[in-house]
Amino acid sequence: MSEESIEVKRELVLPGDLIAEGDMRPGTGAYAQDGKIYAAQMGIKNISRNYVNVFPLKGHYMPKFGDKVIGIVEEMSANSWLVDINSPYPAPLHVNEVPWKVDFGDTGKYLKVGDVVLLKVAGIDEAKHVKVTMKEQGLRKLTGGSIMEISAYKVPRVIGKGGSMINILKEYTQCRIFVGQNGRIWIDGDVDGIALAMRAINMIDNNAHTIGLTDRVREFLEKESKEIGILSKEE
Repeated sequence: MSEESIEVKRELVLPGDLIAEGDMRPGTGAYAQDGKIYAAQMGIKNISRNYVNVFPLKGHYMPKFGDKVIGIVEEMSANSWLVDINSPYPAPLHVNEVPWKVDFGDTGKYLKVGDVVLLKVAGIDEAKHVKVTMKEQGLRKLTGGSIMEISAYKVPRVIGKGGSMINILKEYTQCRIFVGQNGRIWIDGDVDGIALAMRAINMIDNNAHTIGLTDRVREFLEKESKEIGILSKEE
């Protein structure tokens, strides 16, 4: 039995649709009325524990503590950088939160506008100000490769259960791939591999609400990688 054959069907709901009743509680994108729970927005119905949620098909990433994200430097000052993390709230990265000893005024020697960085969300205050850090193992400046974006709510589908989907993508494209929780994806490899990975990720993005997706993506990648000759390059 394939992994996807036991997957719960993902239900697309519209605002005002009845999505649960009884002991369930409203979560993200849902509200309660007269003992019943309704969708507050269009999206995919999701049940987690006793909460029923509706995740939008599109939308900005909302930062959460501990998330690893891919950011793009958009401004510099003498002691910090302002980083776009694909959220309504840009994130300042202070020189105290990078792995280098940066003298005052020397920020441009380490990160410039347009540089891509792998960060961790280290804190969020009540005013929604986001603190990010690069001072943990694996966090770094990302050089080379290509960046693409999908809806942050579809990141779990690109990763898959236990990393199943991302492992398939890496195997058949022979690319290094990192998926940020903010919906940005960094892909590094040869030109054919990057192009194939992007096509497959777009396929996942466009069909995230459907069942049997892992099997279909595997079949697509197996066929296309053979035609392009990607796997033979590594043999």
